[in-house]
Amino acid sequence: MKFLLHGQETKRLKFRKINPSDFNIWLKFYEDPKTSLYWVSEDRSPIIKCENWYSKQKYRYNNDYGGMNVLIEKSSGEIIGHSGILVQMVDGKEELEIAYSLLPEFWNQGYAIEAAAKCKDFAFENDFSQSLISIISLSNIPSQKVALKNGMRITQSTSYNGNKVNIFRINKTDWENYID
Repeated sequence: MKFLLHGQETKRLKFRKINPSDFNIWLKFYEDPKTSLYWVSEDRSPIIKCENWYSKQKYRYNNDYGGMNVLIEKSSGEIIGHSGILVQMVDGKEELEIAYSLLPEFWNQGYAIEAAAKCKDFAFENDFSQSLISIISLSNIPSQKVALKNGMRITQSTSYNGNKVNIFRINKTDWENYID
């Protein structure tokens, strides 16, 4: 579970592990049609999608494949979404991904870039990898803007889980030059 940001904080956010009691809050994500605009997934009920997502996170936690962390807005104590570092296989290569998903009412408020930047800094400071990626649908312009603000650049286009995606990447040397 070395990739988890449990206990980490930013100016406005706290990171913690996912709990089963968070399920109903995150179910709202799957019930909102705006959240599936950019990603093709199996046509299942929101409850089944959320159950599958929680199972996947539990598997990740238990097998050291990273995982999403709950994002809590400090000022309100509300859960606003998830972000984390995930071990992914992209075109046959193992990569570390910076991932983020927010409840729609918290979109366009800078939370995604704040969380993504913390994931990037945490991964590089702990020397987890020489590069990090974000896997983003070709049509998801808002997430692409987050990746660009996070210092990432498109390095390839591919298919991932039935979706056409761009792979955004940042190398540790670029990060080190940026923070110096």
